[in-house]
Amino acid sequence: MLAIMEAFAAINAFLNQGGNVLIFIAILTFAMWTLIFERLWYFKGGLKSDRQAALDVWASRSERKSWNAKKIRDALISRMSEKIDTNTAMIATMVSLCPLLGLLGTVTGMIEVFNVLALTGGGDVKQMAGGVSRATIPTMAGMVAALSGLFANTYIERIASREKRLFADHLTMDH
Repeated sequence: MLAIMEAFAAINAFLNQGGNVLIFIAILTFAMWTLIFERLWYFKGGLKSDRQAALDVWASRSERKSWNAKKIRDALISRMSEKIDTNTAMIATMVSLCPLLGLLGTVTGMIEVFNVLALTGGGDVKQMAGGVSRATIPTMAGMVAALSGLFANTYIERIASREKRLFADHLTMDH
């Protein structure tokens, strides 16, 4: 119990050093990773049943060479692609927003430094250091969140691309 309280105290101290922007970066990162885990969960489980249902629809067709059959195949591929790509654009957007929020923290921290300079004439180095800290910590947090999300998003997009290609290959027009 003591370790948990110490961890929360350390997190609280970190948030106080970095300013209010860190809270927004943390919320954005949590939401981003929730969507990432949802996609990974879907690829491990839900995709199989969706793919099989679409393949069963295609297999139940008696003919597959007409113009109408081609359009049905295209529609099945389109619907499956939509299911596979769900939330990938949102994840990419969140990855892009993380460093921007970090830069917002940098700007607010630098405003604090300039405030200290204006009020004290540059004599209070301790308060200026606090402002510099508030300027650099959010930038670092935004970059770390963006890098972690970037690697995960690249992995998810690679899986999505492969699954869409494999699904289209399974819908043969052989008879």
